[in-house]
Amino acid sequence: MAGMFTLGALGLGLSVDAFAAAVGKGASMGSPKWRDAIRIGAVFGAFEAIMPCLGWLIGKAVATWFSEYGGWIAFILLVGVGGHMMWEAWHGDLAEEHDEEEKKPAMSMLSVALTAVATSIDALAVGVSLAVMGVPLLAACIVIGGVTTVIASGGVMIGKHAGIWLGRYAEIMGGAVLILIGAAIPVQQFLMRS
Repeated sequence: MAGMFTLGALGLGLSVDAFAAAVGKGASMGSPKWRDAIRIGAVFGAFEAIMPCLGWLIGKAVATWFSEYGGWIAFILLVGVGGHMMWEAWHGDLAEEHDEEEKKPAMSMLSVALTAVATSIDALAVGVSLAVMGVPLLAACIVIGGVTTVIASGGVMIGKHAGIWLGRYAEIMGGAVLILIGAAIPVQQFLMRS
């Protein structure tokens, strides 16, 4: 069973997509207030909490079939998601996205929600891993959603000061965290069998 430290690290890893997007939103808003940042952060946090639930349900449906290989499935999914996050951050053109966002004078909550859905797709795959690993759903969703809300809210406020360049590096670090969590699974299984 995953401890709070592991869930917190997982929440941090998953929240960096939202953080990178929130930095961009904050930079494009000009001068957001804390209430705007918290509202945007809550939207990101809600979607980041919902997606693992959906993935968890999918994972529970197939967990009995893959019980022998569950650790390896979780390893592959987490390393794959983390690697994909790092690849997209490295090859994406965040400056171009920032320029497009700056041209928009106002931001609707629909725009924020669509961005939140896009940044939380990786949490769906992680949810499958959580089910296979036997992680309690409610605890995982609360921690992941809470961490993302805080991180994304801070990202909006950082965005108005630091600019969009920070988002790429944060996403690379988040991908690395997911890869490290995934890589720890086979090591943990090996140690348990020894």
